[in-house]
Amino acid sequence: FNQAVTATGRLSSSNPNLQNIPIRDEDGKEIRKAFIPDTGCEFFSADYSQIELRIMAHLSEDKNMIDAFLSGHDIHAATAAKIYKIDINDVTADMRRKAKTANFGIIYGISVFGLAERMGVSRQEAKELIDGYFETYPQVKEYMDKSIQVARENGYVETIFHRKRFLPDINSRNGVVRGYAERNAINAPIQGSAADIIKVAMAHIYQRFQAYNLKAKMILQVHDELNFSVPEAEKELVQKIVIEEMEQASHVRTPESRLWVGKQLVTGTLNSQITLFNLQSESNRSNPFQIQFAHQNIRQPRCRIFFIHQSCQKESIPKPSLLTY
Repeated sequence: FNQAVTATGRLSSSNPNLQNIPIRDEDGKEIRKAFIPDTGCEFFSADYSQIELRIMAHLSEDKNMIDAFLSGHDIHAATAAKIYKIDINDVTADMRRKAKTANFGIIYGISVFGLAERMGVSRQEAKELIDGYFETYPQVKEYMDKSIQVARENGYVETIFHRKRFLPDINSRNGVVRGYAERNAINAPIQGSAADIIKVAMAHIYQRFQAYNLKAKMILQVHDELNFSVPEAEKELVQKIVIEEMEQASHVRTPESRLWVGKQLVTGTLNSQITLFNLQSESNRSNPFQIQFAHQNIRQPRCRIFFIHQSCQKESIPKPSLLTY
């Protein structure tokens, strides 16, 4: 793993790149079967759900986007419902797909042309989608413009943890070069904050493992996901530690982590799911917008756990109300 290669602060992996193991095709699934846990252990995986969108909601303080997360709705379906001005129950799969593309593209400054190419639609439809997006989330647009302005004035932008990303080309006379720097001014605080948060969680989890003298090992990080090899006797304690440290790594307005336990890296469908708890306090739920940025206990995240091994008793676990992608 490379600590200081990426400009955003993410860890990268090389020789081999373990963060990019194929999964979509049959060859990739066969490759993943080669990864098995040690004898008497299971793989344990935890990730942050849509962390970059949640950080955008936190940084922009956009009420509509925060409400969409706090309501428990699928964020892409909620976005589609607002853009197309329909009830969320009437959102089609195609509408959700377009909203998902918009969610992950527009906040990084994608152009009308770029969005049209990515979605395979006309430029007019792409323009209408972008206009509808910013009408739905007006403070996201304000945040994007402010990020560019701050970069022009200071020559850099910062993550939630105040790590700086310098942008020497932000005032370039070359429009193409300047445009790239402007997109980085929007991207860096979001992607960089996500990288900072999971690194803090990793350090704290390692310290807790050492303090409890656990045999469990953190074996892989894939951007917003952590993978562990865990002896069966330590599963409950490791799960408790990982949940606590991932939740408490940073206090953003809309965080959420998800957990998986399994026998192999390659998996088919999830056998079962259970919502463990929701620690959001009543005071924060009723008034989430008046709490100070980044330094207060804004909202404890809801955690969810997934079991993949065949021994899981489906009957004893309540059906989930939502699965996030």
